[in-house]
Amino acid sequence: MNKTTTSVVLCAALSLGALINPALAADPVTAPAAVPLTLTTTAVSQYMFRGVRLGGLCFQPSVEAALGDGALGVWSSLPLASKVDGVSDPEFDIYGSYSFKLSDAASLVPGFTWYLYPNADEAIGFYQSTFEPSLALNYTLGDFKITPKVYYDLVLSGPTAEVTAAVSLPLKDAGTSLDFAATVGTYKWTDAAAETNPALKNWGDYWQVGVSSPYQVSKDAKLVVGYAYTQGTGNYYKQGTDPKSENSAAVGRGVVTLSYSVSF
Repeated sequence: MNKTTTSVVLCAALSLGALINPALAADPVTAPAAVPLTLTTTAVSQYMFRGVRLGGLCFQPSVEAALGDGALGVWSSLPLASKVDGVSDPEFDIYGSYSFKLSDAASLVPGFTWYLYPNADEAIGFYQSTFEPSLALNYTLGDFKITPKVYYDLVLSGPTAEVTAAVSLPLKDAGTSLDFAATVGTYKWTDAAAETNPALKNWGDYWQVGVSSPYQVSKDAKLVVGYAYTQGTGNYYKQGTDPKSENSAAVGRGVVTLSYSVSF
């Protein structure tokens, strides 16, 4: 018996029971509450990840489910122009997090991201998937928020550490705000490429500053426009006893973002 048939039979039985015993009508079966979902479609002029350029114009849709103090979602990136061969074409990230409240101002947020690159060619060094647990501390004071965060990629075998500071300036007359954010980070991976012996190391630093402005289109829909400049610095590869070489994909780029999200 499938789910639909079961529901029809159950409802019919309860209706018959209510006719025989009216007291049953006072305690109907309550349908489980729907899980809140947010669908977001985003376009970015450049795809930058930790100071490294992974592509040009990209379409990046996502869906996220709110699970109480937790979240579970899928984010994707589909390159439309200036594709970088073998990198993020396409990319699907499955992620989750849970927020533990420490005080009115602070919360601890463990999480994970499972990066999937189904078309990656491991024979030339690209992984088809990596897995990265993370731990963040959110501290909020009024409109100011600071978030130190650490990650450890179990496949690339290395940590990433970053700090983000954000402040929101309300523009009540315009029905929006200016949301400023700045991030600095560093990472070091000891197994940065698949099928290599000896292992290929990769390390680098990065920073980003940006501003965005959200517009509430309706009760459940929001439009966000933003601009950020991100820069990768001190980024190198090294394999065995060979001298280190500079990562040419670690560059500085301005990124324009336009996203539209709907919650239901």
